Amino acid sequence: MGPQFAAAAAKAEPAMRFIKLNSDAAPELSARLGIRSIPTMLLFQDGHEIARVSGAMSSADILKWATDARRN
Repeated sequence: MGPQFAAAAAKAEPAMRFIKLNSDAAPELSARLGIRSIPTMLLFQDGHEIARVSGAMSSADILKWATDARRN
């Protein structure tokens, strides 16, 4: 899913910023965020989580999910 994530990030900049978290390297943060499966994407707006999805997605699906979530 890494290439799909990178492609979505490149298309979304500068309106959205995509950040990857290595849950093996940061298990405390993963636990605090409630990440239980990989991949999991969280969408934050103004410092608050507004959406979450788990599972592999295409770059187009990632962008649609993020765009739709921001509108709601």
